[in-house]
Amino acid sequence: MFDIVSVGYLSIDSIFLPGKQSPFVVLGGSVAYASLAARRLESRVAVISKVGSDFPEAYKWWLSQEGIDLSRMTKVEKAQTTRFELRYGRDLSERNLRLASRAQVITVDDISMPLRAGVIHVAPIAGEITYEVADKLKSCADVMSLDPQGLVRSFDENGNVALRPLDDKRLLELFKIYKSSLAEIQVVTGLSEIDPAIKAVHDHGVEVVLVTLGAKGAVLSSEGRKYSIPVCKSDKVIDPTGAGDAFVGGFLAEYVNGENLCRCACVGSAVASLVVEGMGPTFFGDKETIYQRARLLYEKEIKE
Repeated sequence: MFDIVSVGYLSIDSIFLPGKQSPFVVLGGSVAYASLAARRLESRVAVISKVGSDFPEAYKWWLSQEGIDLSRMTKVEKAQTTRFELRYGRDLSERNLRLASRAQVITVDDISMPLRAGVIHVAPIAGEITYEVADKLKSCADVMSLDPQGLVRSFDENGNVALRPLDDKRLLELFKIYKSSLAEIQVVTGLSEIDPAIKAVHDHGVEVVLVTLGAKGAVLSSEGRKYSIPVCKSDKVIDPTGAGDAFVGGFLAEYVNGENLCRCACVGSAVASLVVEGMGPTFFGDKETIYQRARLLYEKEIKE
């Protein structure tokens, strides 16, 4: 029995930051950031993923040392791991994304049994998960959570990424928790305004909707109420990659412990504020620091 099982590609990211001549090559993928964030809060975590023979053993060792169960990670010989190039603008607010290679898709046969989790977090980054896979996962979880970013990405012949509509909206009906950026919920629903877009996701039966807004924080919607979750201040910003994934990892770690949703979101904001202080998924702070930042945010901005 795991607290959180994250499903999607682990990747190899080449991150180009302003003023740097060469990229930083680091472990990537939404499941990596979400899982490492949840482990900092002592959740029991596993990953279901598919990689190629080029996936570094050092990454596998690192994740295992962090206490993440990788027994359901499939390594396919003579296949490639998913690789992305991420190029940031001068102020780090804009990013160009290019898919350099893609692993084999995750199939129903890759969901080895028995499997049981408090939350299964479905977090594709390059179209690797189908409705059939998500439907099978639902039978293994108390709660299903979705980050649809990899399902609303299209790739041209050079791998450049653009957003496109969600092919199968039935997928939303499988999930209790939904998290995405503003741009992603707009293409998922076809609605440009945030409130109607959130309502459209709720109309599919989703109970908790989280929309991340970058420097403007996040919106949490549940049971007919909306809450503005401010950004938790970082000491410095080195690399913004994975902030939203770390946010949902922190949120879910508190959610499985029965915390109220606003506190869960504040913990998510705190984790996000820490991960951007390092390169890739290398820095999340410790549990005490996360909770200290979350407590200040909750007491000053939410509780009052």
